[in-house]
Amino acid sequence: MIKYKLNCKSCNFLFNSWFGSSNEYEKLKNKNLLNCINCNSTNVEKSLMAPKFLNKCTIKKTNQEKDKLKNFTKTIKKYQNFIKKNFKYVGRNFAYEARSLHYDKGKTDKKIYGSASNDELRELKEEGIQTQIIPWIEDKNN
Repeated sequence: MIKYKLNCKSCNFLFNSWFGSSNEYEKLKNKNLLNCINCNSTNVEKSLMAPKFLNKCTIKKTNQEKDKLKNFTKTIKKYQNFIKKNFKYVGRNFAYEARSLHYDKGKTDKKIYGSASNDELRELKEEGIQTQIIPWIEDKNN
């Protein structure tokens, strides 16, 4: 299989297409069976493309990036589990609950987590209420 970047000369639209081989592209082109996906014109030509070569360094780098992502995800999940076990979930009421904890000095030992908009977080900060933003990865165990 080979992938070509194609250019429609009628509407100047660029798009990609896969072919069984370079000969297959030529056969379809000669029979006017290649058409633009934008305007349906058969005035389509290959445009210049740089081939992407995979070498040992590229593959190693890609595997290292995948490992880093797995480790990062594992760390985030560990933090999430700790938070779920030790904090009360308040959902979208986070800003309200954070304010009530902050202004009611009797509730200082209560720990909460939830979600808030950027505006709500900014307002909490302006009021002197400290919050932390933690990336949250949704479980996809369906």
